[in-house]
Formats: sequence, C-alpha cells, structure tokens
Amino acid sequence: MPQQSPLDVPEGDPFGPHNLPYGVFSTAGEDRRRIGVRIGGHVLDAGAAAAALGSPYAGLLGQSSLNPLLAAGRTAWRDVRRALTAWVTDPGHRPTVEPHLLPLDEVTLHLPYEVADYVDFYASEHHATNVGRIFRPDGDALTPNWKHLPIGYHGRSGTIVVSGTDVVRPCGQRKAPADPAPVFGPSVKLDIEAEVGFVVGTPSELGRPVALGEFEDHVFGLFLLNDWSARDIQAWEYVPLGPFLGKSFATSVSAWVTPLEALDAARVNPPARDFPLLPYLDDAAADRPGGFDLHITVSINGTEVAQPPFASMYWTAAQQLAHMTVNGASLRTGDVYGSGTVSGPETGQRGSLLELTWNGRDALELADGKRTFLEDGDTVTLTAWAPGASGTRVGLGEVTGRIVGSR
Repeated sequence: MPQQSPLDVPEGDPFGPHNLPYGVFSTAGEDRRRIGVRIGGHVLDAGAAAAALGSPYAGLLGQSSLNPLLAAGRTAWRDVRRALTAWVTDPGHRPTVEPHLLPLDEVTLHLPYEVADYVDFYASEHHATNVGRIFRPDGDALTPNWKHLPIGYHGRSGTIVVSGTDVVRPCGQRKAPADPAPVFGPSVKLDIEAEVGFVVGTPSELGRPVALGEFEDHVFGLFLLNDWSARDIQAWEYVPLGPFLGKSFATSVSAWVTPLEALDAARVNPPARDFPLLPYLDDAAADRPGGFDLHITVSINGTEVAQPPFASMYWTAAQQLAHMTVNGASLRTGDVYGSGTVSGPETGQRGSLLELTWNGRDALELADGKRTFLEDGDTVTLTAWAPGASGTRVGLGEVTGRIVGSR
C-alpha cells in the first residue's frame, strides 16, 4: 500500500487547505529561519516550494520574516494565498511540493514578524463591566467614555514573545489599600488576558487617518494573544496614566498568523450599540460585518477554565484601527494590536483570572489544586477555532506560556 501523503489532510482537520496560516521556523542543526505554511500536522517550507515551482513569489516567501510579505499589500496577499492553495491541492504539484514538507514536531517556531508598535485595547463590554464592578462596586461599572470610543494604551513591543517562551514573574511596587506604604517584590496576583491580536501589513502615511473601510487594506491577519498582567503592580501604578510595569513584562503571541481571507465565513455583526457613534467609528453601513466568530478555550495546566466568545466584542478590529489612527498616527509594517480581554456574559466565558476568581475571592479548582492567580510552574494555553466554509473549522495556532520564578 502506498504511503499516505502529508497533503492528504483528514477531513475535518482545522488546519486543512482552507486555512493555511503563516509562520517562521528553523530546523535542528540549522539556524536559518524560513517562512512556513501549516498544513495538517506539517509545515511547508514555502520559499523552497516556491523556488522549486518557479513561482514569481519565491522572493517574498524565501525570507526569514513575514515582514516583506506583509508590506507587499493586499493584492500580493491574495495572490500568494491562491498560489499556496493550488500547491497543496493540485495533484500535479505533489512531486515538487512534498519534499518540502516537514513534521511540526521536527521544527522550531519563531516570532513570525518583526514587531513595530504595540497597542492593546479594552473592547469587551462584559470584561469592562466585570472589572468595573470589582474595583468600583459603588459606582458605575463602565466609565463615561467606554461606549463612545475604543479605549486602549500603548504597550511595549520589545517584550512580545512567541508561544512557548517562558514568562518570568515580574517584580515591582505593590500596595494594598490597607498597607501603610508600598513594598517591592514579585507580583502575587499574576494573571492572564485571553485576547486576539492583529498584525498590520501595509503602512500608512503620517497625518492621514485610516478609515473603517480600509481595514482589510492594512491588516494582514490575526492570531491568539495572551497579554499577561500583574494585577497588584498595575493597581498601584495605573492612576493617573494607566498600565505600565504591570503589563510590559511579557505579551505572548501565537507562532501562526491566520490570514483574514481564511476567515470570510466567520464574519459576524458586533453587538447592538447603545449610543450613536461618531462618523469615523460608525459601521452601520459597512460592506461586511466587522466581528469575527472565534471560539476561544483557556486552559491552565491542562484543565479547561473558560471559553471566551470573540463574537461578543463590542468594538471591532476595524473600529480599533480607525480610532488609533484618527489623530494622524501612522501605521508601520509589523504593528500589532490586541483586542483586549475577551469575556462573555457567562461565568465560564471570562478571559481573565481577575474575573474568574472575582479578584481572588473564588478559587478555581484545577486538577492539581486550587488557584486564584498564577503560581510558578503553571502553564497557560489558549486555543481557538472559527467556522469556515461548508461546515469546516478554521483553527488558530495556540499560544502557551509557563510561569517561572523571578530572577
């Protein structure tokens, strides 16, 4: 019986030819980094395959980073994706393509793009309401501006790390309300934030805002993101200027970027808005829905603790892009922005331990004991899928990180 080809991906595999996310990998004994495309349990050396097939895209795909492809623009993204789809589905290409497939467990995955800037948002009404109720139990859960603009902050791009990178417990100042003075030491309220990240491809001109309808001209794709948070450090430092050391120590991202085009069937309308939006944010007449129906699962040490639904996000990625450029701020290739914590209306849909344990009041039951916040040695994993065409599922590459003690 002939050996089955790696291109014969089982029906129902979320990483079939309908998906084809991009990453960057290297192999044992060779430091050279290459662009790869995931197909089932294998990665295709895209540059080598392009060269072997005499493709005009060999130059873009033969790089050590996705940045040149990101910068090439939407027409190139579409054409390259069509070519890759043909390479992995057309039987006539198999003899040329198959030698350039490697098992996933035989490669090392790297951060697939060079990060330029990083912005993190606060776009889930359920998350923002929970946080408001925790910290302002006698006041309004949402701040007055929340439903008029996507709230965000500028993060630290240099500490974005690829999935699988250990996260060192951060140190900093913290002060509980009853403490007479702040103390310095490792965070004792280390948390997760289950998010979705977006990476910019096509840059924009300084001084020219990017309109809502230009989202797909500038954003290449999306991925899972865990914006780790030291709640105790953050609570002491964030008034009046917002997150700083409590957020800047590490942000973990998936090694795989899913092109927006792979998620056409997952587009959904965002929740109904309670207030009229200013024209630059008003998407009522948009050509297509601005939300994405992504189903996220959060696990700690192998125990599933939450299933946050991305479809419930109040502010869309297109609105976030429009807002962060409306003042004329320019986009650069490799800019990353996070959705903010994804939480749904149910207890089991909350995307942070702050919410799941109600700031430590209600411990979670894991297979290896109770948790309120993360302990050294804990491993957090985010996975997700989205509906694809004809009943398929589109898998998003996981993002995982293990907490290690402070240095």
